[in-house]
Amino acid sequence: MDFAFSEEQEQLRGFARDFLADRYDDVDLARLADSETGVDAEVWPKLAEMGWLDAELTFLDQAVLLEETGYRPLAAPYFSTAVLAAPALDDETAKRVAEGGLTATLAWAEPGVPQGLLDPARATVSGGRLTGEKILVPDGATVDLFVVTAADGLYAVEASAATVTPHRTLDGTRRLATVRFDGAPARPLASGDAAAELLGRIRDRAYAAAALEAVGVAQRALDLLVAYAKERKQFGKPIGVYQAVSHKASDVYVRLQEARSLAYWAAWCVAEDDPMARQACLAAKAFAAEAAVFACENAIQGHGGIGFTWEHVLHRYYKRAQWLAAFDGPARDQHAEIAAFLLD
Repeated sequence: MDFAFSEEQEQLRGFARDFLADRYDDVDLARLADSETGVDAEVWPKLAEMGWLDAELTFLDQAVLLEETGYRPLAAPYFSTAVLAAPALDDETAKRVAEGGLTATLAWAEPGVPQGLLDPARATVSGGRLTGEKILVPDGATVDLFVVTAADGLYAVEASAATVTPHRTLDGTRRLATVRFDGAPARPLASGDAAAELLGRIRDRAYAAAALEAVGVAQRALDLLVAYAKERKQFGKPIGVYQAVSHKASDVYVRLQEARSLAYWAAWCVAEDDPMARQACLAAKAFAAEAAVFACENAIQGHGGIGFTWEHVLHRYYKRAQWLAAFDGPARDQHAEIAAFLLD
């Protein structure tokens, strides 16, 4: 496969990086992560103005944005809305999202049962009203709309009709919530085989998106490590000349390039609806998320004592990397599914 982003997509990347850098320096990122909600309430309309929420964006366009929101974490429910919920929304609701008037997320995991995106749901709908409990709902306390998995399909439920219990999580800029629906008015989105197929496509997109974000996280960790290794001196020399530090940077670089290749492959497969999309997304999510964790751990160690302090920004990226690695199950789950593709 001969793949490269277009000139317009690279321009979009540059604009996104500048916007995020201007809006979220390390101090602002820490302030938002430690705030009551973990969300920048004023940024969503700005994303709409810039076209980040347009339904016309291809997944390769979104891939550029997702990588940049890993490099500089975006304190808004962009992943939840654009990746998890958007594929299930009807045209009218998608228009509200594009105009900056609506945020959404997917609610699928339930207590006491397997919690994967493709596992059966127990929530029920009777007379147009949904009853059930969902846990680990990304951005559940800050969105306007839930796309809910039920036993017979997917439904849209307004957040105002649910009981939401927010939870502080490791990554303060991407929190989870428990959501209860007690006869909440529900609008059908998909049912039967169509719902199962749609969930499969959502999972592929989510895995590719997680891999792309992870690449951005790993790149930022490497950049911080390299910059510190050049400026910090020990025994009269920059610490980057010592193998204990330079080997860490080179190991991270190699792992990052492998992760980027897999993430771009997954993004292309999703955008082109390629038959290899499922395998590509599984491989990308498993490898890239672990690569981001690896990059952050090595960057923290390369910074020495300062890397372990609360004031340094590295632990914010480390937490995002761990969130991505844990999303919808650890890498061993994806490895097992890849093995089934190859061997069964």
